[in-house]
Amino acid sequence: MIYQLPSSKNFESQLKDKNTHLFILKNARGMQVALSDYGARIVSILVPDQKGNLRDVALGFDSIQKYYEADEQYHGVTAGRFANRIANGTFEINGSSYTLDQNNGINSLHGGIEGFHRRVWDRRMNQESYVEFYYVSKDGEEGFPGNLSVVVSYSLTDENEIIIKYRAESDQDTVINLTNHTYFNLNGEGNGDILNHHLQINSTEYLAVDEHQIPNAIIPVEGTAFDFREFKTIAQDIAANDEQLIAAKGYDHCFVNAIPISSPCASVFSPDSGIRMDVLTTEPGVQLYTGNWMTGNDIGKSGHKYLPYAGFCLETQHYPDSPNQPEFPTTSLKKGEVFTSETHFKFSIQK
Repeated sequence: MIYQLPSSKNFESQLKDKNTHLFILKNARGMQVALSDYGARIVSILVPDQKGNLRDVALGFDSIQKYYEADEQYHGVTAGRFANRIANGTFEINGSSYTLDQNNGINSLHGGIEGFHRRVWDRRMNQESYVEFYYVSKDGEEGFPGNLSVVVSYSLTDENEIIIKYRAESDQDTVINLTNHTYFNLNGEGNGDILNHHLQINSTEYLAVDEHQIPNAIIPVEGTAFDFREFKTIAQDIAANDEQLIAAKGYDHCFVNAIPISSPCASVFSPDSGIRMDVLTTEPGVQLYTGNWMTGNDIGKSGHKYLPYAGFCLETQHYPDSPNQPEFPTTSLKKGEVFTSETHFKFSIQK
């Protein structure tokens, strides 16, 4: 399969009275990353495989209209104002209760129906290997308090590393949890499922969830299907007789991250392509999602249906439902404080 970037013309449109565009980052080693200001999202990642051929390792579509109409709305997006789930779509700050859209059963998911993924962001800077997006989330948007100013930047280094940095400020006390929601397939987009991938997550604990996918316990991974401390295929335990996996139809769980950003919290490689991806982050958690609920209705860039397990996400973030669980690392952002976060996706060839 020959992979190439989508046409920029297919991303020149207008949504909600704002123009949309495609931005291309390149480095000295031939790697290319395409991004859109619709959702401040990753559209394509062209990275060399073990034979030196470029493979697109990010799921997505070849036009802005397909993103807008897709069953799966989160391909490559910056998810917010609060990534992952908030139980019952409610939380309190300073004694005041806030109600959010319940767009995932009884939960609020990824900022609500019209979260950051459905917004056209402003471009603040665009260079050959760097782009910066800016968005102001108005007080009350999707039920969240405070006017929140957010900057998300993407850098592509000559070491084949994508560096994502987040910065945010609010004029009222609020909550924040941002992540990137790229679906990866290191075999190449549209080239089968990701069950053959070898995955390592350097976590000793994960967050077990209830029937609504809300955390209710922190569990040691040892002796469970969630033990990825040594490399194993995603397929190895995904069909285990584990009520957590059965309810979610696969992995959709947050792992506790105690690894500093100087070392990978997770690593994954494809024996088919030889492509390896290391994930490094300042965040206290990483959510593994194996695309369990993909419907097959979405047709990707290469013309293939996105069926369950067509891609996986490693979403670096704070824990789900943190505003309602004070024992978790805080997601509170006080008026005038500055929120910062950083995540790296580093690509190489597995030796």
